Amino acid sequence: MEVYLVGGAVRDRLLGLPVRERDWVVVGAEPAELERQGFVPVGREFPVFLHPETHEEYALARLERKVAPGYRGFVTHFSPDVTLEEDLRRRDLTINAMAESSTGEIIDPYGGRRDLENRVLRHVSEAFVEDPVRVLRVARFAARFADLGFTVADETRELMRRMAASGELDALVPERVWQETERALAQSRPDVYFEVLRDCGALAIVFPEVDALFGVPQPERWHPEIDTGVHTMLALRCAARLSESTAVRFAVLAHDLGKALTPREHWPSHHGHEEAGVAPIEALASRLRIPGEHRDLALLAARHHTKVHRALELRPGTLLELLETTDAFRRPERFADLLLACEADARGRAGLEDRPYPQAEYLRRVHSVAASTSLTENERQGLAGPAIGAKLREKRFAAIAALRAGTKNEHP
Repeated sequence: MEVYLVGGAVRDRLLGLPVRERDWVVVGAEPAELERQGFVPVGREFPVFLHPETHEEYALARLERKVAPGYRGFVTHFSPDVTLEEDLRRRDLTINAMAESSTGEIIDPYGGRRDLENRVLRHVSEAFVEDPVRVLRVARFAARFADLGFTVADETRELMRRMAASGELDALVPERVWQETERALAQSRPDVYFEVLRDCGALAIVFPEVDALFGVPQPERWHPEIDTGVHTMLALRCAARLSESTAVRFAVLAHDLGKALTPREHWPSHHGHEEAGVAPIEALASRLRIPGEHRDLALLAARHHTKVHRALELRPGTLLELLETTDAFRRPERFADLLLACEADARGRAGLEDRPYPQAEYLRRVHSVAASTSLTENERQGLAGPAIGAKLREKRFAAIAALRAGTKNEHP
């Protein structure tokens, strides 16, 4: 029995990156041998075991054979005769198909180390086309390693295009799509994930609402980049700099979906796109079973981003209404996330990435003074039920009005 460290741990160590988790492959063993040593079996479809002390995953070397569409359409074969090279061959990318022996030797039968050095994401074999999730994984790795200069190999791009055109991606299940997407949103360059998917034709299949934004013009006066899809990618890139929250980043991705529904004869104007964006966001969230907190923040961003952009012009009553409509008093953290999404939208424009966005700080101050306003015991005297709420609202209005009057000179 031989044990090898495999996959991401080998790749990341060679890149000089922190190793977050370690996976192992066991060659030349039967399941009973590992169980006798105290390993705990956890695999359903093939033998995977947890180490009795470290709880790291140890999998028996295996082969896979495609028998049906989709990522579940595989028959797995494992035995002591399966070699390490055969096990590595079934992996997606060459940089993930390396192993390290107990003596520190790197086993690299498919050129993963060379591709690491050349910053290339390349498929291991033609078996790549058998699993549609791999299209998403390549795009996710492109997003993760974009800052290191990695790009997708031409021949791998071509395979991904073939998979998209063949209908293989239709077999993707919502949970896996969202799992890969959320992990991609957490990377330093989430915009690259969607750009790679668009390049191979997968974006139109998996995220048609986002794909529809490309080619839709906006007024050049406000959007030098003109194209709504390009703007969305710029805004998403900005969101990644402003916040690590995947909910914020998803909200930025979805905030302008309504613009794809604007009739062509009205281009480049998009009057009413805010409310028009609600239906496609709800459809996308329902189809991919996106968490409620992501969906709800996206809906707020779609409905209110233009009003947030105009915050410095708004009257006290409109400002208070914005706080109430967004449930800012009960959900202050979500309101803060909404402001981050709106800032990313405003700064996600060609040449304006570093432009100040005083609206966010102003609305934080508006929220702070309104939220800290309360009624004294004397003010509550003789009031009950709705009358208390009306009185509190009146006092909050006055506090916002005073703040606005005091800041007019700051933002004339």
